[in-house]
Order: sequence, then C-alpha cells, then structure tokens
Amino acid sequence: MRLFWRRFTRMQARGLAAAAIASLIGAGFSAQALAPVETRVIAAKPRAIGYEGDDHFPGAAYYTAVDDNAAAAAGTTGTIELPDMPVPENAVLDTSIQPAQPFQLAGSSTDRARALQCLTTAIYYEAATEPDDGQKAVAQVILNRVRHPAFPATVCGVVFQGSEKSGCQFSFACDGAMTRGQPSREYWARAQKVAAAALSGSVFAPVGLATHYHTYAVTPSWNRSLVMTGTWGAHFFHRWKGYWGTLAAFSQGYRGHEPEPAPHASLAPPPPTAIARASATPREAIQPRYQDSGTVVAAYAPPAARPSPSANPAQGDDSQILDKWRDSGKPLR
Repeated sequence: MRLFWRRFTRMQARGLAAAAIASLIGAGFSAQALAPVETRVIAAKPRAIGYEGDDHFPGAAYYTAVDDNAAAAAGTTGTIELPDMPVPENAVLDTSIQPAQPFQLAGSSTDRARALQCLTTAIYYEAATEPDDGQKAVAQVILNRVRHPAFPATVCGVVFQGSEKSGCQFSFACDGAMTRGQPSREYWARAQKVAAAALSGSVFAPVGLATHYHTYAVTPSWNRSLVMTGTWGAHFFHRWKGYWGTLAAFSQGYRGHEPEPAPHASLAPPPPTAIARASATPREAIQPRYQDSGTVVAAYAPPAARPSPSANPAQGDDSQILDKWRDSGKPLR
C-alpha cells in the first residue's frame, strides 16, 4: 500500500509540474497576443528623377514646331543669320573647344532679378528633369548668345527673342508651354540654382562656345554648317564654324536694362472680332406695331399754333415736355 501511494504521489507531482509548465507557456502566448504589435518603419526610397526615373523631359521645343524663316524647328533652339560683318583680317581660327569667359552680370537690382527669372525659365522649360550637366549646358548657350553680336545683349532678350512672332528661338516662349499650369517647385528651385551660379560667373567649360542645340529626336539641316561641341542631357550642342565661333567673336558687352521676363507683345494683327456689327434691319422685317417706334408721338409734341404759357423760356417753344411736367423740379412755394 505504501508503494502504491509513493508511485501515486510521484505521478501527481509530475502532473502538477506539467500543468504548471503548460500554464506558464499559455500565459506567455497570451501576453504576447496582448502586447502591442511592433511597428516596422520602412524607409521610403528617394524619388528618382531625370533619366534615372525615366522621366525624360527634352524641353518644350521637342513638342511644337514653329513655321517661320527664323523659327526653331521641333527640338531645336533655332538658328539666326550670321552677323553681316566682315571677319577681321588678323582673326585666328582655332578648331579646339574653348571655354567661355565667366559671365559678369552688371546692372541694377531689377536687371539682376529679371535676368535670373529669364534664365531660370529657359532652363526649366528646356531641361527641367535633365542631369545637372544638361541644365548647365543650356544656361551656357544662353549666356554665350548674350555676348555674341548676332543676338540681343540681355538675358531676357535672348530667351524671348522672336516671341513677338512665330519665330521663337526657344519655342516654349511661343507654343503656350508657359501657360499650362504652375511650374513644379522642386524643378524650378533646381533650375534657379543653376541659373544663379551661371550668372555669378560659373562656366560649363565642356560645352565651349556653343550657341545652338537640338534634341536626339531631330536632325536639323543647319547642324551641317556648325561644329558639334558635345552631348549633355537630351541635346547635341553646336557652335559656328570659322571666326564667328571663336572666343574673339564673343565680344558683345552686356547692355543691361533687361526687358520684361515674359514673351513679347505679338506683332500679328488681332483676329477679327467674333461679334458681328449690328446692321440696320429692313423696315419690312419689323413687326408693324414696332415700325414707328422712335417717332415723336403727337401728344408729346409742343402745340404748333401757340407757345405754352408755362413753358420755360430757356427751353424754347420746341420742347416736347408735356405742360403738366414743365415745372417739375422747381421748389414749391
């Protein structure tokens, strides 16, 4: 009997121990179930832009061609005739790529603000999401033009050249691109940073003295008469051959007095008004009861035989005011 109780006690102890362990395990699972779920923070990947993000934006000129003798073809900055001046006798022709001189923006605070606005606008609409070198190359082309006698001597003058007609040198100034919503703040700030650096003397040397460029999508006829200086971003860049493509030709001084940073007023005649001018309606087309509208009614005409005793002498005898209203407006006594 004692042996039985010993075995029973041992089994009971083992059972209680197992039950206790099971209870602890269950309590652990319950506590884990009731504990708050740990939040996993996943770092957001930086948004890719430009070529990395397959968000290529070759510029407004890529989309719209303008039809004009001096106009930009689709995807190009356009061309302009060489200055009608003889090449200096002692001109030295150098076929190497020469970097431009640092740009010196001299002028009033208004000139500086307008120049920054215009250069930023051109970089944004021509190369908004291109790599940095693509934006710097576009800025350099514009400043190269400012110093070349074939172009205006102001930044805004270069950027909006030809916008008074269909021959914009930069087609975004003519094709309505600037009216299609507000610019992206992120891309505008990036373009403005590049513009500010260029106006402060930063030079993108690899593009050399280029004054023209075009996208990969087109092959303009004028590029055969130019020298390609390189490829950056979405564009091929070119300079003129001969003396006018050398550093000595870029001798035009900055004029200042920047024009408004916007397209010029159109020189085209205004379109005919949509509202046709009213013409006289034939009498037969008017309803009979309205045909005599506007004719003086006899009851309102002054008596022909005698002057009215209450007529105002200043009004004369030809007044069409009824007698009972002649004295209206006079103070009562």
